[in-house]
Amino acid sequence: MGSMHLKADIRQSQTLSPRLQHAVRMLQMSSLDFAAMVRSKMEDNPFLEDAEPADDRDLWVADMHLGARQTVDAEGSAMDTAACETTLAMHLHGQLNVTAMTPRDLCMARAIVESLDDDGYLRTDLQELAGLLALSPAPDAQEMLIALRLVQSLDPAGVAARSVGECLLLQCPQMADATLRQLSQTLLQHHMDALAARDVPRLAKALQVPAAQIVQAMDAIRRLNPRPGWSFGSTRVDYIVPDVIVRRGPSGWNVQLNPAVVPRVRLNSVYEQLFQRHRCTGQAQLADHLQDARWTVRNVEQRFSTILDVARAIVRKQELFLEFGAMAMKPLVLREIAEEVGVHESTVSRVTNNKYMATPTGVFELKHFFSRPMLSASGSACSATAIRELIGDIIAAESDARPLSDVDIARQLGAQGLVVARRTVTKYRQLLRIAPAERRRRHG
Repeated sequence: MGSMHLKADIRQSQTLSPRLQHAVRMLQMSSLDFAAMVRSKMEDNPFLEDAEPADDRDLWVADMHLGARQTVDAEGSAMDTAACETTLAMHLHGQLNVTAMTPRDLCMARAIVESLDDDGYLRTDLQELAGLLALSPAPDAQEMLIALRLVQSLDPAGVAARSVGECLLLQCPQMADATLRQLSQTLLQHHMDALAARDVPRLAKALQVPAAQIVQAMDAIRRLNPRPGWSFGSTRVDYIVPDVIVRRGPSGWNVQLNPAVVPRVRLNSVYEQLFQRHRCTGQAQLADHLQDARWTVRNVEQRFSTILDVARAIVRKQELFLEFGAMAMKPLVLREIAEEVGVHESTVSRVTNNKYMATPTGVFELKHFFSRPMLSASGSACSATAIRELIGDIIAAESDARPLSDVDIARQLGAQGLVVARRTVTKYRQLLRIAPAERRRRHG
């Protein structure tokens, strides 16, 4: 029978406190999410206040009250003057309202309109849609098809299509040239595969027409709109607000925080002094609020100080990129920045996540400046970003009639001393959103 005994084992291990874990998560937040979190804390914590100057705040309050009085005195409100968006469904329903049809047909047409997606396509099967209608008797396939044709006849052309080919085909009647219109319809109806592959010789032989006419029809089809629904709906554009701004100065590149993304929060010194002066037992909740407020203010300062330090280190490493563009991008890994700033690699990874830098050549995510090294034939390192840019330049300079395959591009890179596998070229070409060679071929 085995004996039972107790054994003490002392070990050292690193653990993150809940507050430190929360700080790590906040460091990874985008500036928008972080600002929302700080605003939420300001609403819940009496020891936090907006650091905006009092004069500005008073002016804003005065303007707000003045605006409220003007709204009350006026006959309408501000909402009366707000622009109303016209969605695709609203646009189509408006046309149905002035179209002569029976209530039954109108019900089916409205059901189709309400089933369209943002692109303007009908992705729901007609029979499935018919089963959802409270009509007696239930609509048959022919009735639903007639209702679909009715909706497809509305503006914009191509709406309610069930495929890209059908969408483009519905727009062909808009072509003024009868010969070009007929040829385009034939291509879309019977030769979609060859059309997608831009196989002009095959199409010219199959249709017994000159290659120049095939190219002309392809160009006309390319000018059609494959997403008619995009002309309607929300017009709001989401813009990226950079966290840091880089400008060229007399003594070099200057990196500054964007004031617009830094929450203006501070400790309310009046409330803090009152609490400290009249502190007594039974105020544990207020004490927790004060401690959390101090921690929040300190975390805001530390977060943006770290972002600024990392951004400055990146700019020092990638000055050539700022001067000459992507072709001058140097290989860079997280470890190099972590060593220069004096933080852990994981901290650099979190700081560069969802953080953006505005430069004279554009706005880039901080992660964009990190690129793994690729060795050239001479043994020197070249960044993957620079090679990707070079691939784009090679394709841009190719002949339209004889586009380069990925193998040809790999050979050209090899001739320049860059050993890049064909599959790597394919990967970078896809990242550049460039079609393969057979789809880039154009015939005169």
